[in-house]
Amino acid sequence: MTINIEQYPLLALANNPEELRTLPKQNLPELSEQLRQYLLESVSQSSGHFASGLGTVELTVALHYVYNTPFDQLVWDVGHQAYPHKILTERRERMTTIRQKGGLHPFPWPPESPYDTFAVGHSSTSISAALGMSIAAEKEGKNRKTVAVIGDGALTAGLAFEALNHGGDIGKDMVVILNDNEMSISENVGALNSHLARLLTGSFYNTIRDGSKKVLGTVPPLKEFASRAEEHIKGMVVPGTIFEELGFTYIGPIDGHDVTGMVDTLRNMRNIRGPQILHVVTKKGKGYELAEQDPIKFHAVPKFNPEDQALPKSKPASPTYSSIFGEWLCDMAQQDPKLMAITPAMREGSGMVKFSQEYPEQYFDVAIAEQHAVTLAAGMATQALHPVVAIYSTFLQRAYDQLIHDVALQNLPVLFAIDRAGLVGADGPTHQGAFDISFLRCIPNMVIMTPGDENECRQMLYTGYQLSTPAAVRYPRGGGLGVDIIADMTEIPLGQSRTLRNAGATTDKKVAILNFGTLLPEAMQSAETLDATLIDMRFVKPLDTAAVDQAVAEHDVLITLEDGSIKGGAGTEVAEYLFRSQQLTKLLQCGLPDSFIMQGTQAEMYAELEIDGAGIVQQLKRFLAAD
Repeated sequence: MTINIEQYPLLALANNPEELRTLPKQNLPELSEQLRQYLLESVSQSSGHFASGLGTVELTVALHYVYNTPFDQLVWDVGHQAYPHKILTERRERMTTIRQKGGLHPFPWPPESPYDTFAVGHSSTSISAALGMSIAAEKEGKNRKTVAVIGDGALTAGLAFEALNHGGDIGKDMVVILNDNEMSISENVGALNSHLARLLTGSFYNTIRDGSKKVLGTVPPLKEFASRAEEHIKGMVVPGTIFEELGFTYIGPIDGHDVTGMVDTLRNMRNIRGPQILHVVTKKGKGYELAEQDPIKFHAVPKFNPEDQALPKSKPASPTYSSIFGEWLCDMAQQDPKLMAITPAMREGSGMVKFSQEYPEQYFDVAIAEQHAVTLAAGMATQALHPVVAIYSTFLQRAYDQLIHDVALQNLPVLFAIDRAGLVGADGPTHQGAFDISFLRCIPNMVIMTPGDENECRQMLYTGYQLSTPAAVRYPRGGGLGVDIIADMTEIPLGQSRTLRNAGATTDKKVAILNFGTLLPEAMQSAETLDATLIDMRFVKPLDTAAVDQAVAEHDVLITLEDGSIKGGAGTEVAEYLFRSQQLTKLLQCGLPDSFIMQGTQAEMYAELEIDGAGIVQQLKRFLAAD
């Protein structure tokens, strides 16, 4: 897939920020439009995050035009909006490979480019990272500037406010760009505030302000009066009083699609000392009408034809696990008015749209605040409500202390519906659900369930919901196996496995595969090749020790299979039990290695990591040969 750069003559002159800075300022609006069209063409060929990048085109151009990147350090938050940044930083020709195996990383990634200063995939980290860099820059003494970009949604996380509180207190030179894309900017307010922002950051205003402070500084009562008057006036006309109270100079809001205006404002801000916030209002999906109308649907897109009036429909052969969870949630709420569903800003991804519409009083979107989501659930559970926390595996990591201290320590009945467990594919190492089994398994009072198919998932959600202890059901991204889903909900006895295949009587080396989770088709394929026993273990904790005992007694080799980290994972649970019970047997643990897994389709990564049907057989051959 190639893009003809001759169709973008100005963009062709800006392969990197140094070249960009040689262009006249009056050319930046046209350059921005060409960058937006290039983004549209590249993402339509590659798939990927889309609407966020469309909204940050002018902001990205202005930042690289004003700041001497990569010497000056630009820190992106989350990274969904960083595609224009990648295009302008010497990766333009590779954009059609983004999120693909061996292609560009889906998010900012320092090993990929010196312009990517911080690896990022989770939100709300940019201010903390930039503050750390600004402290280092001050010690370096070379006048290096640091800029953090953060969205209004990411600003809801406690981490962002912790960084603001610290940054304002210590007063280091840094700029925080608040990219506000939740509202369009009205023409009169936008024009006024853009003009005001340029005035407030201009040399005339700051000379007067600094001069008056010096003069009034000798007269304490007048100085206090002037300070209070300035705060009172700014509080009436500028929606940034909270940031000023935290110690930041607040500028804005300004039009984030006026690239020349932003250049003027950013240039003026370079001359202001201390921490500053520039409030930039943008429109998510800007410049592509369909994305402007539905930025949620166009947040991340498959390959598509920009001329079409809709994205291609790609229905899986069977319902997704997220939709199965959503249906179960509605069915359960119909039975129990005490059910309370909580999500940290992932309503669509977690399959909760229908529930939020049908049971709005039982639905809580806490925004990007995973820690709060878990402790909120704990508080509900103390009052005999029945909370269900729907959360991605990779995001649950952010609430680990709350999981331990607020839920498990008090043995509260909170059900965790862990979506995107295992390998997620194109989002790469920041989003792979590799560690949930490992970090949950060591927590007392936790029950951990690993459904092998979609019906098992539904029944396990019901099972976990009935428990009086914390419970987790983990399931992957994508569709199920196509099995029939039983509408009636039935509790599965804790720690009870199911044997799906028995080994042949004439096998030389009798093998038993202990499967944990939705790699079940791969386990079945390898079991048939090896003529092995296949046990779907269902539970990591409590482990079906009787099934393990029988497998050891009747087989020569045990294989554990999971789509999670081998270190500390389900296979380790089996190994620890065998050690405690003093049972000697050959044990091969198949799962994710001790490394971060890069992007690629699930099938590609299963094959590379040898946890597909053929790979498991190859691992066993090497294992036995090394004996």
